[in-house]
Amino acid sequence: MNFLSREATVAKSGYNRWLVPPAAISVHMCIGEVYGFSVFNVPLTQAGAGWTIPQVGWVYSIALFMLGISAAVFGKWVERSGPRKTMVASCVCFCGGLLISAIGVKLQSLWLLYLGYGVIGGIGLGLGYISPVSTLIKWFPDRPGMATGMAIMGFGGGALIGAPLGVKLMDQFKSETSVGVAEAFVVMAVLYAISMLFGASLVRVPPEGWKPDGWEPSQHVKPMMTNANVAVDVAWKTPQFWCLWVVLCMNVSAGIGILGQASKMCSDMFGVSAAVGGGFAGLLSIFNMGGRFVWSSVSDYTGRKTVYSIYFLLGALLYCVVPWTQNTQNKTLFVIVTATIITMYGGGFATIPAYLRDLFGTYQIGAIHGRLITAWSVAALLGPSLVNYTSSAKIEAGVPPAEAYNSTMFLMAGLLIIGLIANLLVRPVDPEYHVTESPKV
Repeated sequence: MNFLSREATVAKSGYNRWLVPPAAISVHMCIGEVYGFSVFNVPLTQAGAGWTIPQVGWVYSIALFMLGISAAVFGKWVERSGPRKTMVASCVCFCGGLLISAIGVKLQSLWLLYLGYGVIGGIGLGLGYISPVSTLIKWFPDRPGMATGMAIMGFGGGALIGAPLGVKLMDQFKSETSVGVAEAFVVMAVLYAISMLFGASLVRVPPEGWKPDGWEPSQHVKPMMTNANVAVDVAWKTPQFWCLWVVLCMNVSAGIGILGQASKMCSDMFGVSAAVGGGFAGLLSIFNMGGRFVWSSVSDYTGRKTVYSIYFLLGALLYCVVPWTQNTQNKTLFVIVTATIITMYGGGFATIPAYLRDLFGTYQIGAIHGRLITAWSVAALLGPSLVNYTSSAKIEAGVPPAEAYNSTMFLMAGLLIIGLIANLLVRPVDPEYHVTESPKV
């Protein structure tokens, strides 16, 4: 077990910090499969248990909810235990959740599916999400936005591998007595375990006092950055923490509401086929992934406050343009506008850890990040609900389906303006909150 301890992961002289991003991506690409869970929805309703789409849909919601909650609850443990032990724990929970889900499918027990993929797998999501991010920030103090963008880009791209892999495996194992879901879960658990354990074996933490060659912290402090540190139990009591909580919640609420309904929205607004709508949803996933790396890297040069202001101002403007693209049936402009919006949705996820690092330092950054992404849990319920209920109410009121989303776009723009106000209120953390002694993790 000493191999899993934090002490065993301290890098020796000559370790190349560029080995850490592949370790982080190998974990995030696996747990990011949750974004592709929808490929199992219909097959699960055909598994013979009489499950409905709404019942199966709760698996996804529970998993994302547990991601935020577990990240908040176990954040301090992640900092104490180090990335390797946390990645292994994430692997055990996430892959173990897949195996329990496979048993649930075989036994036709929906509650085992909720427990396996939703609760236990969701805990694995939370642990796997924050641990590599915290480690990367400590390895790349000179470019924290780029570093976190690389890892979180992997999470955003998990569905690009997980969704087609799930479909391929179900086709392979489908038979007269099975829809292939249980078998697909087992194979995916094995494959993901190999990838996640590889990442755990590769990861290292920098030794105390380490910094990149030629980089001096005192030369790189900007107005919204600090070299001081704030403990997690203090950080979450500051106004800066709650301003960033609103920033993340509004950014995610606006983006996830569109991302979750992309295929149907495209079909309703422009009358295209379901296949074209599905292709559009896949395209948005690519822009979601790319935006996580590009925008977070840009933030290293513009500053985090500036790049979030761009997200909110440009995003609000683009949301207001969407109804015009529907009225003119300009499909090309619609794709350009929505793709740009989704890049900023993804960028918001990737930039927030660097924003936290700027304000609160690297000490317990993983724990602080864990508590902040409870905003994601709220947004995962808020955004889709606003889009679904608003558009449904419009259709019931007699509005044509093609126009039912127009008012929703203005609502999303309003959420971004709230986020902009919260972002503009962010100020440097008062020195009274700083850790006065040299922090020991």
